[in-house]
Amino acid sequence: MRFAGTIDRVMAHVFDTSLIHPVALEAGELFAAAGFELSLVGGPVRDLFLGETAVDLDFTTNASPDQTLAIVRGWADATWEIGKEYGTIGIRKGNEMVEITTYRAEKYDANSRKPQVAFGTDLVDDLFRRDFTINSMALRLPSLELVDPFGGEADLRTGIIRTPGTPQASFSDDPLRMMRAARFAARLDIDLAPEVFEAMVDMAERIEIISAERVRDELVKLICAQAPRRGVDLLVESGLAAYVLPEIPALKLEADEHYRHKDVYQHSLTVMEQAAAQETGADGAVPAPDFVLRFAALMHDIGKPATRKFEDNGSVSFLHHDVVGAKLTKKRMRALRFDNDTIKAVARLVELHMRFYGYGEAGWSDSAVRRYVRDAGDLLERLHRLIRADVTTRNKRKANRIAAAYGDLERRITELAEQEELDAMRPDLDGQQIMEILTLKPGPMVGQAYNFLLNLRLDEGSLGEEEATRRLKKWAAEQGL
Repeated sequence: MRFAGTIDRVMAHVFDTSLIHPVALEAGELFAAAGFELSLVGGPVRDLFLGETAVDLDFTTNASPDQTLAIVRGWADATWEIGKEYGTIGIRKGNEMVEITTYRAEKYDANSRKPQVAFGTDLVDDLFRRDFTINSMALRLPSLELVDPFGGEADLRTGIIRTPGTPQASFSDDPLRMMRAARFAARLDIDLAPEVFEAMVDMAERIEIISAERVRDELVKLICAQAPRRGVDLLVESGLAAYVLPEIPALKLEADEHYRHKDVYQHSLTVMEQAAAQETGADGAVPAPDFVLRFAALMHDIGKPATRKFEDNGSVSFLHHDVVGAKLTKKRMRALRFDNDTIKAVARLVELHMRFYGYGEAGWSDSAVRRYVRDAGDLLERLHRLIRADVTTRNKRKANRIAAAYGDLERRITELAEQEELDAMRPDLDGQQIMEILTLKPGPMVGQAYNFLLNLRLDEGSLGEEEATRRLKKWAAEQGL
């Protein structure tokens, strides 16, 4: 399967040398003076042809790690040797953190998650071992001679992802490259060569030898890319998603000939796209790209396969799919070794994405609006965007009605926030005051009293300390205090 696409920016016919960082040129002079080769390699070279300044500087050299340390001594502000075993020396020069790696070749044993590394002596051999031709270009330093033995520049220009050797050999050396293929297709919005996609299909199962952490990191980059829908689609169609994110291909529910419902898989991809389109810039409430929002959008309906029910009237229901989906999201993200804060945030958005529906028909009390804000917490801005992105109906009247209802809810939230400083959402009395009023020592009863006052605040707004004290004493008497 091949996915059409083009790079949506103008590639420079000749890269702008002003984009090359001065540190790269200085390092080149340093290694040349010592009689060794040094080249800027991989992503930084690719990005030069896209008119971008490289964020990370990666170098390759024929110097051994110990020789590299000797060459940069006195020039580098700091060095570290954590990757020395794999030929990599880290360097800090000014504000720049760079890595210099000895020419090498690496591959994975059939049942190993760790690469076997062998150092090399030739730049072209080093480039051959790299993942894709667009990343197999080097710029010799300080001469700025382009070394492109596998046609990376041409592939970048035509918008195609190929491997320097056979994709089977490349993916066998490092199966994570199959996910990287999908990620680069998503980042640059370009095609996979047919043979690359076919190899992904044939070898998808091999992704299981890769650690969950590496899979997670690649997935995050894919979701945060320019065209995440393309990347997710590639994972699903190649079969990789069945191993790393099986809940997504499971959304391809088969529609019974007598029961009709929308394509949940395509709907989820559309919601992810629409959510990404609603991200704001770096100074906005949800800076782009936002993994939590995008991933929640992708996962928001994963509870539907488990909750689908065909009703007698011919309709299809998915009762409580939001709650089930939140649990499934937590389980999958834990398996991928996400941190607890990210897991909680994504799962909470999945759980809350249906809370709004019904507002337009029945309306909500001020208490219900307060609870909506309280339950969303610092995810409120993301929840706003997820709810709006979840509208994919082609029925313009229905879409407009939902948009108007949610606009009204947002207006009410703003008004209540202005009136009550809703963001703080604290009771009128704090824990210390509760203990003084009820002559309590720290313990569970203080927490119960606090929750009582918090619920009062949510239901009735701020009561003031005097009324809150009266209510607290009455509650305490009812508790037998």
